[in-house]
Amino acid sequence: MTQRVVVLAGGLSHERDVSLRSGRRVAEAMTAVGVEATVRDLDSGLMPWLRRERPDCVVPLLHGEVGEDGALREILELAGTPYVGSTPAAARLAFDKPIAKQVVSKAGIRTPASVTLPADTFREVGAAAVMSALVERLGLPLFVKPAQGGSALGCTAVHAADALPAAMVSCFAYGPVALVEQMVAGVELSVPVVGSTDSAEALPAVEIRPDGGVYDYTARYTAGATEFVVPADVSELVALKCAQVALTSHQALGLRDLSRTDLIVDADDEVWFLEVNVAPGMTETSLVPLSVEAAGLDLGELMAGLAAEASSRGPRA
Repeated sequence: MTQRVVVLAGGLSHERDVSLRSGRRVAEAMTAVGVEATVRDLDSGLMPWLRRERPDCVVPLLHGEVGEDGALREILELAGTPYVGSTPAAARLAFDKPIAKQVVSKAGIRTPASVTLPADTFREVGAAAVMSALVERLGLPLFVKPAQGGSALGCTAVHAADALPAAMVSCFAYGPVALVEQMVAGVELSVPVVGSTDSAEALPAVEIRPDGGVYDYTARYTAGATEFVVPADVSELVALKCAQVALTSHQALGLRDLSRTDLIVDADDEVWFLEVNVAPGMTETSLVPLSVEAAGLDLGELMAGLAAEASSRGPRA
């Protein structure tokens, strides 16, 4: 019997367009291997539609808060619909970058020193004094990003103290909490992980070389704006270390099916954890499809396999 899969994409987050592109690509790849895959947007009719149509599985590819904070997965479980991806609790852990950093740090993974600041506290305590203390404690350069969110929206590299105020304003435009990190210089890599906690496998690391030096929204989603090297141009030992960090992060956070861990390798070949994504982009310039291809796998077959496994375990396994 043909597998009936619904790819959820779109939504109302800042990353709607990226999500739609991801959804279309995955649906096309699955259709090419014999899956009956359709793309559906998120709206108020979703739950009754799922209960009426009863697809074999849902692949959530909504980016940003709605798709990655665990809430959508709770809805799918309420609807009794199997889905590909991490449980609601694990998704919440991964989506909150400061908490994810704490979890992986306790698992022995190195991650840049950081401070987490809600916008209200930042303003009420005195923004100027707080920024001065940030620079004093963490030094320069810094990297400012929303504590929740993706696609590098609201993210800024800060090389001078007088650039910090604008970076904070930009960050708070995309979320109420800022994560301010020491910026580690080095090679930026991303490692997808496929599988459940006890049988996960790291795929080849993708090295990211943005033309402008910063892997921002434009560099991520404009064809030709970034050079991707896969497998990454690092030693075999460093590649193994990156794979192990990604696997350990996946397991420590209790993730399943698919995740993507973003890393920095410094001049001493030390690997630093930045963040992990439970609904990674699947567009024509996204990292996971590049890694899948480098591993000699077919994206459609991989996603069809994950969907079949999700269908067999049911909505709440």
